[in-house]
Amino acid sequence: MALAGIDSDTDSKRSGCSHDQSSYLCPVYLLCRIELRFFFVLALIVWLCTLWFDRRLVILHMFTSWWACLYLWIMPAWKLRLAGRENLKPGAQYIIVSNHQSQLDILVAFRLFFPFKWVSKAEVFRLPFIGWNMYLNRYIRLKRGDKESINKMMLACEKALADGCSLYFFPEGTRSPTGQLKPFKPGAFILAQKMRVPILPVVIDGTRAALPKYSLNFHGRHDLQIKVLEAIPCSAFTDLTPEQISEMVRDKFLSPLGQKPPDTGSPSLP
Repeated sequence: MALAGIDSDTDSKRSGCSHDQSSYLCPVYLLCRIELRFFFVLALIVWLCTLWFDRRLVILHMFTSWWACLYLWIMPAWKLRLAGRENLKPGAQYIIVSNHQSQLDILVAFRLFFPFKWVSKAEVFRLPFIGWNMYLNRYIRLKRGDKESINKMMLACEKALADGCSLYFFPEGTRSPTGQLKPFKPGAFILAQKMRVPILPVVIDGTRAALPKYSLNFHGRHDLQIKVLEAIPCSAFTDLTPEQISEMVRDKFLSPLGQKPPDTGSPSLP
């Protein structure tokens, strides 16, 4: 879904794409506009038919997951491997957190086919068809840097958790242009502690090379990976501060991503 919503003019300028490259992509975007209309109509029908009995909109989310995965399945250059699926327990509730390398991360996360509510920046909700579908799914929007919006987001998240929904966060806040893991913001971990919900780390890798930030450069074959780690039970972070929880969770991503913890500069023991 997210790929079809890229602003081609903006991304072409930021990535230095030539006019010829943008022209080459025009038929692709024309096709995307057509299929967006078609699949949104299907999503609307699903919503209308299931709203009265599917309180958490699980069926609509699963349709959205299938819609998103179509983009992965039709790209022969992208090979996605899912690992750790056994750590995602059916019927369980989680605060799901992932690292963020590329717009492709959104499609890859939908490959879990697990019901959750996205916490996403408000700009995405303004995209035709994609944003409208996010409204239908009752995903949660956030205007970054706006304290009032952050407060509303936290209240909406608490309500969703109270209703039995899982939430999905990119706690880095923005995509990492280098792939190096950025500091995690504490919002997701404040919610996990307050609402006593386990934290599920999900590692995504390979997407940055397949679709770099501010780029429409599709070339070569790429192996994409999504790995579900073991859930962190509430008992493991009951007595920690949100900052300590965020550091603990972030550390679990380092080894799967082949990264090392930062050097603290403390002298080694003799």
